[in-house]
Amino acid sequence: MHQEIAVRNALPADAAVLCLAEQKTSRTPGLLISQPHEFSEAAFRSKIARLADAGIYLVAEIDGNATGHALLEPMPLDSMSHVFSLTIVVHPGHTGCGVGTRLMNALFDWASRHPHVEKIELRVREGNAGAIRLYQRFGFVEEGRFEKRIKLPDGNYLADISMARFLI
Repeated sequence: MHQEIAVRNALPADAAVLCLAEQKTSRTPGLLISQPHEFSEAAFRSKIARLADAGIYLVAEIDGNATGHALLEPMPLDSMSHVFSLTIVVHPGHTGCGVGTRLMNALFDWASRHPHVEKIELRVREGNAGAIRLYQRFGFVEEGRFEKRIKLPDGNYLADISMARFLI
């Protein structure tokens, strides 16, 4: 059964749900860099508010329940303000349902209407094959690898892969 995935702008009131989702996601080694204790609701609220003017922060929902979130955030220096960093998290239990694709489509729709967005960058862990496939479907290419950048709780390491897509 195919469920309708709605996408809307994030609101400061979403901070608690999004923070909890990232805390849960980070418990699976290799998906996110941060550990569960490194997330704060206040940081989510602040970023949502900041991106309301400078970028975009989206929430995907099925039946009114958050199933994922994504954002495009401009780099802070003037000489790099044409480059936006992409973050996307499909919430646990909702992978493989089209949430990531729906969020990516909405992000690129927004980017296509903002000519100052010339390049979108992201980093993804080498073991996150599903995310890498999603990014490749949207035209991202590997720009580099940061070997042994991520140290997992069990002491093993993962490479962080830098990917980008040029819009100009």
